[in-house]
Amino acid sequence: MRKPLPAGRLALFHALLLSAVFAFWYVMTEPGLIPPFFFEDANQAKFFFGQPGQVLARIWDWFAGGKIYVHLWITLVETMLAFVIGTLLGLGVGLWLALSPTASALADPYIKAMNAMPRVILAPIFAVWFGLGILSKVALGVTLVFFIVFFNVYQGVKEVSPVVLNNARMLGAGSRQLLRTVYVPSAMSWVFSSLHTSVGMAFVGAVVGEYLGSARGVGYLILQAEGAFDINTVFAGILVLTAFALALDALVSFAERRLLVWRPAQGETERL
Repeated sequence: MRKPLPAGRLALFHALLLSAVFAFWYVMTEPGLIPPFFFEDANQAKFFFGQPGQVLARIWDWFAGGKIYVHLWITLVETMLAFVIGTLLGLGVGLWLALSPTASALADPYIKAMNAMPRVILAPIFAVWFGLGILSKVALGVTLVFFIVFFNVYQGVKEVSPVVLNNARMLGAGSRQLLRTVYVPSAMSWVFSSLHTSVGMAFVGAVVGEYLGSARGVGYLILQAEGAFDINTVFAGILVLTAFALALDALVSFAERRLLVWRPAQGETERL
């Protein structure tokens, strides 16, 4: 199999691809550069898709003027609380039900029913229960993160090799030792796989909650811009949220590399 690209070259290709996307965006939305293909007037493309220069200028104004910091802090606090609480609950409940067949059989239809429910419809209920502050956004985010982590932990524990379990029991391992040395390490790969998805869902919970009722937050800024048909500010908010979601995902990847040191790297796996 071909070797993976070096980190420096991969970063260069990522930068070139991102530059190409912004260049295409600029060419397609700048009146006079090319004849419009999908719009009668070139200015219509600018109205629907904004202009990258204006979007980046809006982001610069936000950070240079300090307007974004209060809103960004609120959204990040909501996201981090939803991410951490949802992860801990999913990890705890997943381990408990995976190791308790009776409890798992009793809870199975209710877990499936709650997972099938569109959680976004809970946002108005949480707003009534917890008000329009941070708690209602955190509660919505927790419901989105919990099930992703729960099902991965549950499946990870269920797929522990019986041979490994029997060998550990033969060596005298008790229930706590099995949990610490067999079940949890086995589930960790599944947990971190789910966390990369949970990062985005935590942001979704925070932003959707801010849409439905808030006076601060990046979602609030985007909602206000939509009401004024300011597409450049909408895209600016989306880019800011995307950048911080990628930063949080990078932290998860860093923790994954530090905690799962026993797992072979990608290149080593391919050589095997």
